[in-house]
Amino acid sequence: MKTVHVLNGPNLNLLGTREPGTYGAQTLAQIEADLRARAAALGADLVFKQSNQEGDLVTWIQEAGSAGQPIILNAAAYTHTSIAIHDAIRGAKAEVIEVHLSNVHAREHFRHHSYISAVAKGVILGFGPMSYRLALEALLEGAA
Repeated sequence: MKTVHVLNGPNLNLLGTREPGTYGAQTLAQIEADLRARAAALGADLVFKQSNQEGDLVTWIQEAGSAGQPIILNAAAYTHTSIAIHDAIRGAKAEVIEVHLSNVHAREHFRHHSYISAVAKGVILGFGPMSYRLALEALLEGAA
């Protein structure tokens, strides 16, 4: 059974209450439950984590990369600031798909730059919680 790591960055623990007009009403736990069901239907297992700490994300990317296991990464605000996450992905021996719930290009200018996109296999954004499902399907059904 293939294992996919779903790694979530800062403030995503507040989904459902933080800016629902931008991020939607689903909680991260609801997104996880939906994604686990889809992964099981596709014959995969998930490792699903969230941290507000940049170093945790770097460590988790390194661990998944060492195992050659694919990653779905929503680094949230660290997308626009973290060279450390960029470097961890670059060194990982795993496919990484960058995801965002909102269309970051339709938002504030500072959100238009991603340190992750250049080292990711692909980017899916703007589809709300479906962004995660699309990334999972791309990884497991061979599009990535």
